[in-house]
Amino acid sequence: MFATAKKFMVHVMPGVIRPIHILWNQVIGFFFIVLALLPVHAIWRDWGKNDTTPRLALEIPFAVVMAGFGIHSFLRARKISKS
Repeated sequence: MFATAKKFMVHVMPGVIRPIHILWNQVIGFFFIVLALLPVHAIWRDWGKNDTTPRLALEIPFAVVMAGFGIHSFLRARKISKS
């Protein structure tokens, strides 16, 4: 009985886990891209003002880091799907 269960796990589980792993990376990438797009309006609004340099110093790196995480997550999902 345990040998049959082990054979099932060895043959079926990789075919189930791999698509779930790809989907997980794509969903996380989507959320990071959304987080990167949220401060874009504030950056656009504050760009021409002289007194908002500290805000821009926080908004721009946040958007860049979140976009980087999102892109990396999508690239990782693509790498998993090709392997």
